[in-house]
Order: sequence, then C-alpha cells, then structure tokens
Amino acid sequence: MLDVKNLDYASNATVLFQRLSVICGDGVLFVGVKMCADTVPGQGTHLTSARVRLAVLTLGSAGLLIVDHIHFQYNGLLLGLLLMSYACMTQGRYLKSALLFTVLLNMKHIFLYLAPAYFVFLLRNYCVRVPAGGWLPRPRPAHTLLLGLVVLGVFAVSLGPFAALGQLPQVLSRLFPFKRGLCHAYWAPNFWVLYNLADKLAVAAAGWLGLPVSPGVAAMTGGLVQETSHALLPTVPPTATFLLSGAAMLPALVACWRRPADTAAFLRALVQCALGSFLFGWHVHEKALLLAVVPLAVLALRSQTEARLYLLLSAAAHVSLFPLLHGPAETLGKVLAALLHAGYAAHALPATGAALSRPQAAYLAGLAPLVLYHTVGHRLLGLHGRWPFVPLLLTSLYCALGVLYCWLALYRHMLFRADVGQKVKQR
Repeated sequence: MLDVKNLDYASNATVLFQRLSVICGDGVLFVGVKMCADTVPGQGTHLTSARVRLAVLTLGSAGLLIVDHIHFQYNGLLLGLLLMSYACMTQGRYLKSALLFTVLLNMKHIFLYLAPAYFVFLLRNYCVRVPAGGWLPRPRPAHTLLLGLVVLGVFAVSLGPFAALGQLPQVLSRLFPFKRGLCHAYWAPNFWVLYNLADKLAVAAAGWLGLPVSPGVAAMTGGLVQETSHALLPTVPPTATFLLSGAAMLPALVACWRRPADTAAFLRALVQCALGSFLFGWHVHEKALLLAVVPLAVLALRSQTEARLYLLLSAAAHVSLFPLLHGPAETLGKVLAALLHAGYAAHALPATGAALSRPQAAYLAGLAPLVLYHTVGHRLLGLHGRWPFVPLLLTSLYCALGVLYCWLALYRHMLFRADVGQKVKQR
C-alpha cells in the first residue's frame, strides 16, 4: 500500500483502511461543527435553530462528500480543526486558537493562505494594546512571548526531526513545487481561467489575421501537470501570483485590524483570504474553494446578503468538483448531493430564495444545462474526440465567473454594509 510505484493497487484491506480513516477523521469535523455552532446566536425550535442549520449545511456539504468520501481525501478533518480554532477565537481563547491553527498549518500547508488573517487578529487583540482614545499600539511582550512559544513549539515538533536529519530542504521543495505550472491539469475556476482563455482567443485571432505565433506554447489544455507558457499574453511567474493574492487579501486584513475583537470581521477576513488565494494563487486545486465555502456558512446564518452569496458560491464550488468524478457510476450521486445541499440552503438560510436577484437566479439556473452538457451533451454531439477539453473549459469558465462575482460582492458587503459583529472577551 505504501509503495509509491505500485499504481492502481486496491486490495480490500487498503480500501477498508482508507474508508475507515476518513470516517474517523470526520469525528474532528463533528467536534469543530459543534464548537462553532455553540458560538452562533439564534432562537428557534430544535430543528430550525441556527445551530442545527449550521450543522446540516456543513456536515451535509456536497463538496466534502465528493472529495472525502468518493474522491478520498481528508478535508473534513482539516476543516474541523479550522472550525475549532475559530470557535476558540470567538471565546477569547487566543492561545488555544493559535495552537489549533498551527497544528492545522503543519498538517496541510494550503492553510498558509489563511495565516494573514490570524496574524492580524492576534497581533491586534493579543500582542498589542491600543489605549482608549489612542491610536498608537503598545506591545505586550509577555503575550507575544507566549504566542511565539506556542507557534514555534508546534513547528519544532513537526519539522524538527526533518531538520535534524538534514531533510528540511527536501520537505520544502515538495511543499512548494513551482515546476507544476500556473494551473492544474483541470483548471480550477479562478481568474487564470479567464487569462488562459484570453490567450487562447488571442492566438485564434492572430491566426485569423495571419500573424505569427510561437509554436509549442499555450498547450495548457493538454491535461498534463507541467510548466506552460502563454503564447501572446505575458507568462505569469509565481511571484506575480503571490503579489496578486496578497493584494486581494489586503482590504479584508485592514478591516480586520480596524475592528478589534470583532470575530465577524475576522471570519470575513478568513473567507476573503481563502477566496483571494484561490482566485490568484499558483497551481490552485478546485477543492481549495471549500476553504471559503465552509466558513462562509457561519456568516450566512447572520446576514441575508451573505446567505445569498453562500448559496451561489457553494453551488459553483460543488459543480466545479463534478469533473473529479468523471465515471457514469458517480453521476447520479454527485448531482443529487449538490441538489439536496442547495435546496436545504435555500430553505434554511434567511430569505435566500425569495431575495435572489434575477442575475443571481439566472446564474444558478445556468448550472443545470452546464452539468447536462458536461455529462452527456458533449459526447452526444460527437465532439469528444475532436475537442475533449471543452466540457472542462466550460465548467471552469462558468464557475469562475460565479466565484469572481461572489468575491467582489462579499467585499462590497464587508467594506460598506456589514454591521459590527459579535464581540469577544479575552480570557
């Protein structure tokens, strides 16, 4: 089972171990949902309370069901730790929140994109103090030392053995494999889909006009994980993606700093850090969108605007995951899971269905023909052999438009309309 050269190995014992390990890992998700649900205010009967609605939206997430229980990964375990960390933050248990997040970061380095929100919130609320009526932060050396010991202690336990054996450079090279290229084999629905498509259209226009185009470039639809170059538009280096991701996060981080002890602002910063890194990051996987969808469910219970955007973003995220399960045996299951989740969200969140604008409702309705074309339409039209990548391209493009819209709309709500969120008392 551990032989890296043993492809397609699937003994009964291996499959049983993998399935049971995912189920056990979901226990962490259950604990995280429970802790996070206890922080959500709201009245109602047992089955209609905000806590139960949050639990159903998260535990019944079609995205988590697809990537963990069918595609086989451990995202539920990781997101459970994130929810536990957020719950501790809302209770003012800053050191415990930092401990859980550092453990999470060492388990999966993709959560490094969320670290800026933690850094700003902990710095503002735990490491410095701003006097009433003042503006100059005053350091808290004892608090900073304790926080540093917690964070560095986890890293020492996690990476210390590799450093002692001289293998740390090998670890870092595998954590950040820049030679894999800007996009994954199946393009995640982010900004680079639009950029790649613009380059493709520019190549087509240049050919129609008889202009020369360098051969051997812009082969980004080959379905391979590799370094690629754009034909006419500038080729994007990793540094540019990091700068763009940072710029996309910056307004949310500023808002988080200006609203000390406001856990709603902190959670919005987490969501925007996840979305900013997803939209502009290097070699992003489609499953990374769950880092924004799951935390957004907490905000969706408090705000009509964020409830509508949660419905849009979760639907786009779930449809974007469909190509991971390309076999006909999984088609009915993944479609039903997404429909059930979207139906419950529209029913359970505050006035979501009735408050959708016409463009928002039209976008959701457009997902149906997209899935139908991807599933059977392309093959029925006889285009599979000639243009095999078209269904993936259309899925990525359509879902990317929805993700971009949600990112901008969430920023509009966060910066201009969001109320001051729940305050916490430090312990």
